[in-house]
Amino acid sequence: MTTPHPDTAWPRTLLRLLALLAVVLGVQAAPAHSARAATPVNVIAFYDGTYDAAHISFDHEAATWFPQAGAQNGFTYTQTTDWSRLNTATLANYQVVMFLDDYPHTASQQSAFQNYVAGGGGFIGFHVSAYNDNTSDWPWYHNTFLGTGTFKSNSWGPTSETLQIEDRNHPATANLPATITSSVSEWYSWQNDLRQNPNIDILASMAQSTFPIGTDPNQTWYSGYYPIVWSNRNYKMVYNNFGHNAMDYATNTTLSSTFGSAQQNQLLLQEIKWASGQSGPVTPPTGSTGPIRGYGGKCVDVAGASSANGAAVQLYDCNGTGAQNWTVSTSGTISALGKCMDVTSASTANGAKVQLYDCNGTGSQVWQAGANGSLVNPQSGKCLDATGPSSANGTRLQIWTCGGSANQSWTLPS
Repeated sequence: MTTPHPDTAWPRTLLRLLALLAVVLGVQAAPAHSARAATPVNVIAFYDGTYDAAHISFDHEAATWFPQAGAQNGFTYTQTTDWSRLNTATLANYQVVMFLDDYPHTASQQSAFQNYVAGGGGFIGFHVSAYNDNTSDWPWYHNTFLGTGTFKSNSWGPTSETLQIEDRNHPATANLPATITSSVSEWYSWQNDLRQNPNIDILASMAQSTFPIGTDPNQTWYSGYYPIVWSNRNYKMVYNNFGHNAMDYATNTTLSSTFGSAQQNQLLLQEIKWASGQSGPVTPPTGSTGPIRGYGGKCVDVAGASSANGAAVQLYDCNGTGAQNWTVSTSGTISALGKCMDVTSASTANGAKVQLYDCNGTGSQVWQAGANGSLVNPQSGKCLDATGPSSANGTRLQIWTCGGSANQSWTLPS
C-alpha cells in the first residue's frame, strides 16, 4: 500500500471538500435558475342540469363563475354532464371533484369516487348533491362520507341568512369574520345530528340571530341547530348546503345568485385551495373601483349623493365625488356609498328603473359584462340603458332589451 506524501494529502482533501461544497451550493442555488412551477390545480364538476329550474339556474351560474374565479385564483374548471368520466383514469388528472346537483348512481362510478377520495383527492359538494330519501342508496356516501343520512326537511322560500362560523381554525374559513351573510338558497336539514359524529367538523351553521328562516309559514324554521358547511376529518372534502337560486317558476326567471355573497365566495375559494392540497387563505380580488363612464361622456351617478334606499341612479357630469365612485366586484355587484346598484322591484320589464339599495345578493343586483361594452342583468336578460337615449344631466338609468347602442355602452374602472 502506498502512503500519500504529506505535501499532497491536504490538497487532495481540500479539493474533495471544495467539490462537495460546490455540489451543496449547486443544489441550494438550483431553484434560483430552474424554479419548478406550482402544481396546477384542476377542478372537474359533475351535474345533471335536468331537475328543478332553481338547480339548473345554479348549474348555469357555476359554468360562468368558476372559470372566471379560476383564472384569478390559479385553477382550471371543467363542467360536465358526462358521469362516465367519473373513472379512475380521468380523475387522475384532477385535484378536486365537485357534485353540483346530483351524485353518481352506478357501481363503477361510485367505486371510482370512493377510491379517489380515499387516496387524498379533494371534493366539494353542493345542496341537492346530498339529497337522499332512500336509506339503502349508497350508505357509504350518505352515512359515512357526508354523515347526513337521509333528507329530513327544507325551508321555503329561498332566503339569505346569517351564518355562524363554527371552526375558525380550518383553512377554508381563514380570515372570515365570526358571522357571514350567505347567498339566497333553500336550506336542507338531515336525519343525523352531525354534532354527534366525531368525524364531522362543522364549519358554519345558521346563526341563532337569523331565525325565522323561510317565507312560507308551513316551511319556516323558527329555531334549532342547522349545519350549513362541514368537512369530514378523514377526507379532503367540504359540503355546502347552498346551491338553489330563488326563481319565478312561472317565467323561469332567476331571482337571486348563489355567487351574490362576497364572503361566501371567499369561503368557496378557500375550500378549493384546501381540498386541492394547497394551504393558507386566499384574498379574492374585489374588482375595481372608480367612475363608470357612459353615454355622452357622462358618469354613472347617485342623485344627490344619497345613500338612502331607492336613490336614483343617473347620468351626470363626471366630478370625482363619492356618488360616482363605483366598486365593480368579481361577484357581479356594483356598489357605491355602501349600497348596491339594483333593479327596482326586481323587475324584468323594459323601462324598469335602476336605483341604489341595500346589498342583498339577489338577482336584481347582479351585473355581467356583455357585448359592445354593455352591462347585462342576468335575472332579466336586459342591459343597463340611459333613458331616451339622452346624455343630459339627471337622465335616469333603466334596463332595456340589449341592442348594442351607444346608450348601453359603459366603460368600467380599471
